[in-house]
Amino acid sequence: MDPIDLQLGNKNLWSCLVRLLSKDPEWLNAKMKFFLPNTDLDSRNETLDPEQRVILQLNKLHVQGSATWQSFIHCVCMQLEVPLELEVLLLSTFGCDDGFTSQLGAEGKSLPESRLHQGLKRPHQSCGSSPRRKQCRKQQLELAKKYLQLLRTSAQQRYGSRIPGSGQPHALHQVYVPPILRRATASLDTQEGAIMGDLKVEDGTDVSISDLFNTRVNKGPRVTVLLGKAGMGKTTLAHRLCQKWAEGHLDCFQALFLFEFRQLNLITRFLTLSQLLFDLYLSPESDPDAVFQYLEKNADQVLLIFDGLDEALQPMGPDGPGSVLTLFSRLCRGTLLPGCRVMATSRPGKLPACLPAEAATVYMLGFDGPRVEEYVNHFFSAQPLQEGALAELQTNGRLRSLCAVPALCQVACLCLHHLLPDHAPGQSVALLPTMTQLYMQMVLALSPRGHLPTTSLLDLGEVALRGLETGKVIFYAKDIAPPLIAFGATHSLLTSFCVRTGPGHQQTGYAFTHVSLQEFLAALHLMASPKVDKDTLTQHVTLHSRWVQRTKARLDLSDHLPTFLAGLASCTCRPFLSHLAQGNEDCVGTKQAAVVQVLKKLATRKLTGPKVVELCHCVNETQEPELASLTAQSLPYQLPFHNFPLTCTDLATLTNILEHREAPIHLDFDGCPLEPHCPEALVGCGQIENLSFKSRKCGDAFAEALSRSLPTMGRLQMLGLAGSKITARGISHLVKALPLCPQLEEVSFRDNQLSDQVVLNIVEVLPHLPRLRKLDLSGNSVCVSTLLCLARVAVTCPTIRTLQARKADLIFLLSPPTETTAELQRAPDLQESDGQRKGAQSRSLTLRLQKCQLQVHDAETLIALLQEGPHLEEVDLSGNQLEDEGCRLMAEAASQLHIARKLDLSDNGLSLAGVHCVLKAVSACWTLAELHISLRHKTVIFMFAQEPEEQEGPQERAAFLDSLMLQMPSELPLSSRRMRLTHCGLQAKHLEQLCKALGGSCHLGHLHLDFSGNALGDEGATRLAQLLPGLGALQSLNLSENGLSLDAVLGLARCFSTLQWLFHLDISFESQHILLRGDKTGRDIWATGSSPDFPAGAEFLGFRRRCIPRSLRLSECPLEPPSLTHLCATLKECPGPLELQLSCEFLSDQSLETLLDCLPRLPQLSLLQLNQTGLSPKSPFLLANTLSLCPRVKKVDLRSLHHATLHFRSNEEQEGVCCGFTGCSLSQEHVESLCRLLSKCKDLSQVDLSANLLGDSGLRCLLECLPQVPISGSLDLSHNSVSQESALYLVETLPSCPRVREASVNLGSEQSFRIHFSKEDQAGKTLRLSECSFRPEHVSRLATGLSQSLQLTELTLTQCCLDQEQLAILLSLVGRPAGLFSLRVQEPWADRAGILSLLEVCAQASGSVTEISISKTQQQLCVQLEFPRQEENPEAVALRLAHCDLGTHHSLLVGQLMETCARLQQLRSAPGNSTQGSRLTCCPLTPTRLTSSCVSTEGLAHLASGLGHCHHLEELDLSNNQFDEEGTKALMKALEGKWMLKRLDLGHLLLNSSALTLLTHGLSHMTRLQSLRLKRNSIGDVGCCHLSEALRAATSLEELDLSHNQIGDAGVQHLATILPGLPELRKIDLSVNSISPAGGMQLAESLILCRHLEELMLGCNALGDPTALGLARELPQHLRILHLPFSHLGPGGALSLTQALDGSPHLEEISLAENNLAGGVLRFCKELPLLRQIDLVSCKIDNQTIKLLTSSFTRCPALEVILVLSWLGKGKAAAELAQVLPQMGRLKRVDLEKNQITAFGAWLLAEGLAQGSSIQVIRLWNNPIPCDMAQRLKSQEPRLDFAFFDNQSQAPWGT
Repeated sequence: MDPIDLQLGNKNLWSCLVRLLSKDPEWLNAKMKFFLPNTDLDSRNETLDPEQRVILQLNKLHVQGSATWQSFIHCVCMQLEVPLELEVLLLSTFGCDDGFTSQLGAEGKSLPESRLHQGLKRPHQSCGSSPRRKQCRKQQLELAKKYLQLLRTSAQQRYGSRIPGSGQPHALHQVYVPPILRRATASLDTQEGAIMGDLKVEDGTDVSISDLFNTRVNKGPRVTVLLGKAGMGKTTLAHRLCQKWAEGHLDCFQALFLFEFRQLNLITRFLTLSQLLFDLYLSPESDPDAVFQYLEKNADQVLLIFDGLDEALQPMGPDGPGSVLTLFSRLCRGTLLPGCRVMATSRPGKLPACLPAEAATVYMLGFDGPRVEEYVNHFFSAQPLQEGALAELQTNGRLRSLCAVPALCQVACLCLHHLLPDHAPGQSVALLPTMTQLYMQMVLALSPRGHLPTTSLLDLGEVALRGLETGKVIFYAKDIAPPLIAFGATHSLLTSFCVRTGPGHQQTGYAFTHVSLQEFLAALHLMASPKVDKDTLTQHVTLHSRWVQRTKARLDLSDHLPTFLAGLASCTCRPFLSHLAQGNEDCVGTKQAAVVQVLKKLATRKLTGPKVVELCHCVNETQEPELASLTAQSLPYQLPFHNFPLTCTDLATLTNILEHREAPIHLDFDGCPLEPHCPEALVGCGQIENLSFKSRKCGDAFAEALSRSLPTMGRLQMLGLAGSKITARGISHLVKALPLCPQLEEVSFRDNQLSDQVVLNIVEVLPHLPRLRKLDLSGNSVCVSTLLCLARVAVTCPTIRTLQARKADLIFLLSPPTETTAELQRAPDLQESDGQRKGAQSRSLTLRLQKCQLQVHDAETLIALLQEGPHLEEVDLSGNQLEDEGCRLMAEAASQLHIARKLDLSDNGLSLAGVHCVLKAVSACWTLAELHISLRHKTVIFMFAQEPEEQEGPQERAAFLDSLMLQMPSELPLSSRRMRLTHCGLQAKHLEQLCKALGGSCHLGHLHLDFSGNALGDEGATRLAQLLPGLGALQSLNLSENGLSLDAVLGLARCFSTLQWLFHLDISFESQHILLRGDKTGRDIWATGSSPDFPAGAEFLGFRRRCIPRSLRLSECPLEPPSLTHLCATLKECPGPLELQLSCEFLSDQSLETLLDCLPRLPQLSLLQLNQTGLSPKSPFLLANTLSLCPRVKKVDLRSLHHATLHFRSNEEQEGVCCGFTGCSLSQEHVESLCRLLSKCKDLSQVDLSANLLGDSGLRCLLECLPQVPISGSLDLSHNSVSQESALYLVETLPSCPRVREASVNLGSEQSFRIHFSKEDQAGKTLRLSECSFRPEHVSRLATGLSQSLQLTELTLTQCCLDQEQLAILLSLVGRPAGLFSLRVQEPWADRAGILSLLEVCAQASGSVTEISISKTQQQLCVQLEFPRQEENPEAVALRLAHCDLGTHHSLLVGQLMETCARLQQLRSAPGNSTQGSRLTCCPLTPTRLTSSCVSTEGLAHLASGLGHCHHLEELDLSNNQFDEEGTKALMKALEGKWMLKRLDLGHLLLNSSALTLLTHGLSHMTRLQSLRLKRNSIGDVGCCHLSEALRAATSLEELDLSHNQIGDAGVQHLATILPGLPELRKIDLSVNSISPAGGMQLAESLILCRHLEELMLGCNALGDPTALGLARELPQHLRILHLPFSHLGPGGALSLTQALDGSPHLEEISLAENNLAGGVLRFCKELPLLRQIDLVSCKIDNQTIKLLTSSFTRCPALEVILVLSWLGKGKAAAELAQVLPQMGRLKRVDLEKNQITAFGAWLLAEGLAQGSSIQVIRLWNNPIPCDMAQRLKSQEPRLDFAFFDNQSQAPWGT
């Protein structure tokens, strides 16, 4: 009996099972292959009885163990039609562990190795265990042949039979359609990965399987890397290769080995190659060493395939597959089995460094349309099903794009096979819209009975999730429960295979049919299982980067898990998930909402390109329009995709998302491997504005697909296709498509290696693209003939503005005409005719053909071409091969080519002989502005100016001049020409011929010559000096770097007398910088480079030539006495005025004496400067002696013994002499000698001896000699290290110096010591001593000096360390016979000392105190004394308490003051904090001021009570106070009865109606009132009415200030009625009162009757021109000040006022700021003798009125300040003002902020200042002047101020 029968004990059960399985042998064979992957089902078993064969197969299954047997029994019950009674018996008997006996279990524990391959015998020992035995060659060959046959037989058995499962299509296991394979031509970069960098993938040439290994070429790469994304069929292809080899197709290989890294990862020990081949794959029957030797000898016929290289990149811990990777690395590098072929498959990403760079790379790109169709035809055997499936794919674009992935194509076909019989056509769109639902339908389709066990599916999903989380793809029987294995086998969800880990060690492994299926099942578990909560679910919703980085501890297998989760979040999947969750729909809905919420957060983040694609996939899977819209709107405007692979499915998904976007987007694909048909996914994407591709993979097929997509992108403006392998065929498709895209603005075909004809074909499309602005064809290597053809296109095409070609660069720039949308939609031929009608004259062409190998004949062709074309902006032919003849031809044609700016012929092989030809050729070119030729630097550049007929008219002359200031120095106007022949090797013998060639250029305008860097030498300089008169009036001549000697350099000074145009000669001898310049350049504002030329500048400005002196600058030159004598003798004949500037390292005393002795013989000399020149300590005395030897010297300034300046006066000048020796180390021993020399000067005005080493002794000596020195101005002794002794001695010296009028000493950080003199004796003297730190012993000495200095009337002691006691002593000791003496003390203790104590100090004075002033904020005490002391002072004593806190002593103080000062007339307390008020009841005060105070209510009561008793009060100032309402009323009541009050100031005091009533009542009795100030009192129109009535009695009123009270027209009307009754009114201020033209007219009529009015201020009222006209009818005769700012005046009102004010003898100030005076600006024809200030800020003054305005300034001799902001004039404005500046002797300040003055205008102002002016500052902030130019102008003229803050300083010393 069968052993199993014995164990079962139930023969009927076993027999039933056998009979059941005998009915379906194919099903049993399939399960045998599943559970025993290596079982041999060969023909030897077919001879047996069917039941015997079933029994044999059951025995094989049973011995595998309980898990395998139980899984098999579960499959029987699930898949076969088993009677219920038999199913119960089978499950109860075999479906649990109890039914499996221990005996048979033990038997199955050790499986003989011979069972692994039935029919194949091999030894049990390892190949490495037996020693090598010597065998003959014949025996070795026989063993090898047997092994090779064994390999092939094993492969045949493995791939020979593919048995489909029950209910599945037969083609499911046999369909194979090879995917697209493309070979890469670039080398492999293992560090960056195959997807990094610029990929060069062949396009249009698919690689077949047989072509993967080209064995005909032995030198080809021996390693092939097959790269493809998940699902592309890499593993399938590897097995296909094994099958093909087994079938004898790959006959080039004798042996083929296939290894999977997912199995090799399980190897935990070190392996040799023989162990890898024989122990883990297939062992030979005997002597493995001999077989291995044979394989080594024939290695070139051995192929090793390693599948899943990307899975081996991760170390699996300490026992990882390092040994396997080592073997793989040595195989790739050829150190093991050299010559063998190695193929590895991998996903794109970082690859192991062991892969050689020369490895062949093949990309798997999936299926295209024909391959999908082929697969469908093979999959469906029935014709109707084929047609139905193809029809579904045709209508379902989304499903068709998914089928581009072979794995998804198989799934789609399986689903269609399931759906087509039961559903109407076209249902796939609804049933299969996403990849997730595709997998969902697949799971349903694989269910044999249509019923899906939910529990088993979720449990299997849990296994899948656990594997993903742990990086596990291979499972053993212990990892999966037997029912789940049976479930997976039944539904084709699991596959099985044999896992070998060593010799004799193998077991069955299980894996999901694809990793994506494992991810889908895991997603099902996450979404439907009650074990998973929401938080756990959302942790798996992440985005993975396509940049695969193998740096993690384990492989991340969840690439599609987030996508499946997003897909399951779709509402369509909810019923399916609810079924899996057993009806828990709320839980499923919550999880779906959580996934959508996570995706919304991700959509708003800034993501990289790969994550954007992943996000689009997820969003597309959800089928949520709102989420898709959010994602689309959140995408950035610039969306780059760099260096990662993209499929057609990716682009289709992106396009679907972009359909929900409104704004345009830019897509940039750089280095991304793209399939040829990818552009088809972009069809109809109207959101794309810019689209660029850069990849060597893009070829003709890609271009053809792109050409079909372009016309559908309605908003596309920029198209880029760079770095591709496109040919003429691909370009032809694009050329046909481009005219269908009229909206294109930029097209780029860079780096595509296009042929010449292809480039010409592309250019032909330009007329059909009306909006095109740029066409880039760089990197395509066109020939010269093609380049000339392109130049012809540029000349003839009316829209081309620039053609630029330089080596590989080739760019067209176009300027399309402005056209409407309707015009763009017209036919191209109509558009072209429109462009032709506009003509070529309206455009200018820039042509740059650089380094294009052009020769002479090409230049002739180009000239003929350009002569027929439009005006040329620029022609650049540099870097070609034109040589002399070509350059000559271009130069001759320059005048005919209408070149507007530049012709560049640099680097064209021009010789010195060719230079003369070029000069002759351009001599007659009127438009040439500059020619620069440098043979050393290979430079030949022609610069042109505008032709005369095209220049601007006279009205734009100023703007033209302004533009010159912003040009480069070489960009000169037409009237100037610059010829630069630098570094050309010119010698003296070349000059005559050269000057002849230049002679023709001299008559064309002012010429600038530059001969620098040549070899002229002394002979050339002499010869050139003879030839220069024949060249006419030059502008400049540069002779730098020509090897001139010192004699030749000094001899150039003779040119001043022979060349009338020469005004400036600049020489730096050591650096050989020699420049001769004319008089039309700026005054040294150009620090470097050449000076620009201002045409007709002198005449334009009105500056006469005599105002510009000639100058000679000589630096870096040894100035010895002979050289100086020679120089001065040469300059003797030079016309003047002359400025001489010398500079050398050191000038000896002998040389300085020689120079100074020559000064009297140079009467034309106006300035002598020694800059940065070292001088000896004797030099100050030599220079001081010059003052008497040379009477023309008006100023000597020596600084730090390195900078000396001597200014000389002209004959008519009679100013005083200024002398300065600062920082010259002068000490006491030098004082007497210096004073002796200075005493010889009769008209000494100023002396500056600051920053020396005088000390106290030197200063004492100087003060002793001071009476003998006739100084009439000032003496500066600052920074001389003096102490208090010098200050005291100054006080003691004052009596002996009667002409001293003021002296100031500061011994603090300022260290100043200045004495000011008058020309005659002056009675009153002022002395200021600051920070002198006087000690007690100094007080008596100071008092003695003050007592002796009878003419000293004022002394100020600031922070001199005097306390109150010392001050009292000083006051008591100072005594004088008669006169007044004022002492002002400023010390820190002044704000802390009590007022009584200060008064006690003042009481100690020896003289009579006439005035005391105390200011605590200023920490100051001022006492005025009168001598001799009078016991009863008949004069009044004034006490001023400023900023004093009177506190509670206020009342006591007043009482004491009244006792001691019976006739005190004035009390000032401003501002302060009075808390107790004032007891003024008995005080005869006439003026009282209490301003800016904060007085309490009680204090105000006392103050009001006191004021009530002051009946003789004449002046009351309560302005700027903060009184409460009650206090204000009390004060107003106190004003009753003050009929003697003359001045009342209540400014800023809030007056309500009741207070105003009291005020008006008091005013009605003040008949003597002269001044009333009520500024900002909130009076209003009603209050003004009452106030006007009260003022009728004030007939003596002289001043009325009602500004800022908003009285309006009603208030003005009442006021106008009383003004004629105020005959003494001299000043009225009604500013900011909301007065309209109606009120203004009434006011003007009233003011006419105010005959004595002097000041009228009506600003900030909308008066308008009617008021101005009314005022102009009869202005008061004595008017001094007129303020009408912001009064809405127009040109008419301004003109009327101008006429009325013209010739006014008393007018001092006018303000018309912020009025529109354009065309009506002030124009005075008569003189205004007293006008000091004009304010025209923001008056919109234009060029039409500038000249009139500036001419009016000259009629105001007393004008000091001009304020002009927002001046609309530019250069002309500044020019006009610059002309009048020298004529305005008293002008101090000009404010020109926020105007349109340019750098040229500022230079004109500087020139005007240089002509002589007393102006201290011209403000030029916020004018369009560059910063560097402003700095240069500031350094030239310090009085120009460009800063935001007013940095006005005092006038420079000596001016």
